[in-house]
Amino acid sequence: MIRDQLAAVLMNTLSVLEVAPLPESINLERPARREHGDWSSNVALATAKRAGWNPRELAGRIAEILNAELPPHVLEVEIAGPGFINFRLADSWLHEVLVDVLDAGTDNYARSSSGAGTRVLVEFVSANPTGPLHAGHGRGAAYGDSLARILSRCGYEVSRENYLNDRGTQMQLFVASLAARQRGEDVPEGGYQGQYIVDWAAEIPAGEDLMEWGEARAVADHRATLTRMNVEFDSWFSERSMVESGAIETTLADLRARGVVYDHEGAVWLRSTDHGDDKDRVLIKSDGEFTYLLPDIAYHRDKFTRGFDLLIDVWGADHHGYVPRMKAAMQSLGHDPDELECVIIQLVNLLKGGEPVRFSKRAGDIVELSEVLDEVGADSARLTYLLQSVDSTQTFDYDIVKSRAMDNPVFYVQMAYARIQSIFRVAGEREVERVPAASVDRSLLVHERELDVLRALSELPDTVAAAAADRAPHRIATWVRELAGSVHGFYHDCYVMGDGVSAELTQARLQLVEAASVGLAIGLDLLGVSAPDQM
Repeated sequence: MIRDQLAAVLMNTLSVLEVAPLPESINLERPARREHGDWSSNVALATAKRAGWNPRELAGRIAEILNAELPPHVLEVEIAGPGFINFRLADSWLHEVLVDVLDAGTDNYARSSSGAGTRVLVEFVSANPTGPLHAGHGRGAAYGDSLARILSRCGYEVSRENYLNDRGTQMQLFVASLAARQRGEDVPEGGYQGQYIVDWAAEIPAGEDLMEWGEARAVADHRATLTRMNVEFDSWFSERSMVESGAIETTLADLRARGVVYDHEGAVWLRSTDHGDDKDRVLIKSDGEFTYLLPDIAYHRDKFTRGFDLLIDVWGADHHGYVPRMKAAMQSLGHDPDELECVIIQLVNLLKGGEPVRFSKRAGDIVELSEVLDEVGADSARLTYLLQSVDSTQTFDYDIVKSRAMDNPVFYVQMAYARIQSIFRVAGEREVERVPAASVDRSLLVHERELDVLRALSELPDTVAAAAADRAPHRIATWVRELAGSVHGFYHDCYVMGDGVSAELTQARLQLVEAASVGLAIGLDLLGVSAPDQM
């Protein structure tokens, strides 16, 4: 890659100048403004002080040496500001990007081994099995699955898990609500009121254990909805299974052995303040009931016991205050708290016709995720959920998401892919025979629209790496939209066949759209969205 080549050239130049100590690595970034060049490095700023140089003087000497004998693809080396080194490159570097994309293909372009050897468990959705998933769960589902895809592309060994909170008061109320509706009675105070309770109660076979049947019915509903969103889990973990196995008592004994719990006023407490929490937390109440915290600690202990190196939990907005106590708990068990990462998903506000949508046809007080999918389709819902960072509240406008117009981001991206496929269909109809890849004259690709596509493709490896490092799938969504924009611009301004286009240029442009197809397919797959041949 060009960045590696430029980094090697800079390191060699520092050696020639006898700069010591040499940096361990050299940072190169794309300038925010194109007029500042194609690549920029702060190596002079980062190195000068320790080496006894003035930063701008060092940058000037580096530029002088490189301009005297320009490296491959480099047209000019400039210095800017206090000592930045900017490279202006010939179009040929982008033609090499085209070769890289086509050689690697959909399977391997923008793939890395940066996470090799690290086992990651991404836990997400994790809804109570007491009713259908709601619209907010859709955002967490899209995020968690897309993050797992991105981490996998970076070499991590990733597992996806859904934790079932199938113990406690809410499950008891759920069962009581089913039983009441089965008898034709009103649900008890605090019970579940939705129409789905009436519907599910009517399905219960005689003699069934309502706890077992009700949980299985809810999980089946969750599975079906998530499958529609192209989300599958490697495991579904039951909280009740830890009660049955004794894992919760074993965890408490482990904590006692480590001296991090104490008894006070009939309750059992975790010394979480020893590890940065604002107060100690109750594990077992004075009436002998577990709080939510103790089973959660046992669950995370179980995750580490299974050999995972990193745990990523995707939680709802109401769990923000829960993060410090869980990290404190992991530290109490002897783990590095950084081995647990908690991502908080902010709320989703639904709009239709400019008005808020707050109620479901079946669930009453929530909007079911399945109804969102019915309304806008799985692809549209999923990509929309991923358009912005999950740390900000999202507005989900049905009218925009459903529209088949270019201001709909989902339609915009998928149409770009479909347009590429239409070019290939026309080439087939016209019996355009592709020549061997090595015979194509890529230097013919000089139109700014062509170069825009290649620039976007060159950014995908860095974008995937940043999305993995920052746990930020929205970076992929942003990139896909940018590539789609470049493809639409190319489609509008650059004919691939006919109208005076030479046979040689046709071959070069067919390679270009093939590479764009690879990029869009990778991006859409990382987002869990289909790449349709036609719209």
